[in-house]
Amino acid sequence: MNYTLNQLQIFLKVVEFQSITKAAVELNLTQPAVSIQLKNFQDQFDIPLTEISGRKLYVTDFGHEIALAAEKIIEQVYAINFKTAAFKGKLSGKLKFAVVSTGKYIMPYFLSDFMKSHPAIELVMDVTNKRKVIESLENNEVDFALVSIIPKTLKVHQVDLLQNKLYLTGSSAIESGDLSELILKHPMIFRENGSGTRQMMESFFTSKHDNATKKIALTSNEAVKQALIAGLGISIMPLIGMKNELQNNELKIIPSEGLPIVTNWSVIWLKEKKHAPISTAFLDFLKENKDKIINKQFNWYSNF
Repeated sequence: MNYTLNQLQIFLKVVEFQSITKAAVELNLTQPAVSIQLKNFQDQFDIPLTEISGRKLYVTDFGHEIALAAEKIIEQVYAINFKTAAFKGKLSGKLKFAVVSTGKYIMPYFLSDFMKSHPAIELVMDVTNKRKVIESLENNEVDFALVSIIPKTLKVHQVDLLQNKLYLTGSSAIESGDLSELILKHPMIFRENGSGTRQMMESFFTSKHDNATKKIALTSNEAVKQALIAGLGISIMPLIGMKNELQNNELKIIPSEGLPIVTNWSVIWLKEKKHAPISTAFLDFLKENKDKIINKQFNWYSNF
């Protein structure tokens, strides 16, 4: 057999998405390029790795076995690269984060200087909803997580970064008024189930006994923002992701009793987690530099 690392990586993406088209998008390759490499890889086996039924691709049982082996091979290659860097005196390895979706406006600023100081580090950051973030942390798939609600089901350590402030928000054309009247006139736009923002919104409405009868559910904060700008409804949104829209008068904050909802953005990790040198180095960097980063990058937010 004469397969390459590139073929192994392409095959793993095809297995992950069960789609050549989606794998090509993820790998920033053309669909024909992925198809050719997949064919060249599969031709080295007497047993099929994938099958096409209709227009859908399926991975065979044998294909799944090969995928597991391919993952181990790639992990060993990474280990060799990291050990080589370490032998040269460089801090190296993978630093894995799971970040709730609105955390994408925050976490990169706390990583940037650290990554520049240690170019041999590979950063893996999964941006998703709160439920999946907690699952990744619980399954020990990541070193750290960024959340705005500390999970009660896990024993964790934490470093608090910024306050997470959520305000009632709508397009600049919506007139301010009593919340009970507003939710009768305008649909309330929620995030999907599993989102921390949705959890806080539902807790807020439950405590106020306001019933949002007209509801719209969208699966990202960017989608919610665009819906608000278009005048589709109102929502309770994290301030951190609305800087440009507020400055451009595309959105406005609607004053309402009981708002903003305030929690903390926190980097958390499992109490029993045994940190590698790279994770320990990041924690030291974060504790030493977080105040400086907040003052430099989030002055507008802290003073809002």
